[in-house]
Amino acid sequence: MSSALLMIDVQASFPARDYWDEALAAPWRPRQRALLDSAREAGIPLVRIFHEAPGSGTPFDPSNGLIHPLEGFDDPAATTFHKRAHNAFTDTELASWLRERGIGHLVVSGIRTEQCCETTTRVAADLGFRVDFVSEATLTFPMHRAGRTWSAEEIRAHTELVLEGRFARIVDVATLGEEWRARVA
Repeated sequence: MSSALLMIDVQASFPARDYWDEALAAPWRPRQRALLDSAREAGIPLVRIFHEAPGSGTPFDPSNGLIHPLEGFDDPAATTFHKRAHNAFTDTELASWLRERGIGHLVVSGIRTEQCCETTTRVAADLGFRVDFVSEATLTFPMHRAGRTWSAEEIRAHTELVLEGRFARIVDVATLGEEWRARVA
């Protein structure tokens, strides 16, 4: 079964948000980079997904000029889709593009773990794709509700809990890289 790496919302819009925390992004960057490099070496196509919100006045509004790869992640992609939904399928031709190429296995990475990455994973599984969720190559930030703060690690752990075995396999970058190298050898 052919594979594709989805790199979701790894775009310049995020550092312009008030919740961006470079201390959380710093350990994510090399893991995302390693995943991209492993995919390239194994001949796995990169599918870039950008989120946009036209007319919103936010960093996701295309008129702000931030809908482009986050610095250091401008690798050539097999294709790029622009979405307005929280998942990469609903308002794009992603599913058709994948099926036309016989791709049935997706590797999900990107920004934000519990939002667009998790939502894309759930929809992909419902559409019949086999999904590997590389949570260490996803990035998120603390969230606040009702006087409580959930850390990025708590959010990531929750995402892994609800996805594992139901919607995806949770896998780390090193394991996936080893699997890809074994397939190529």
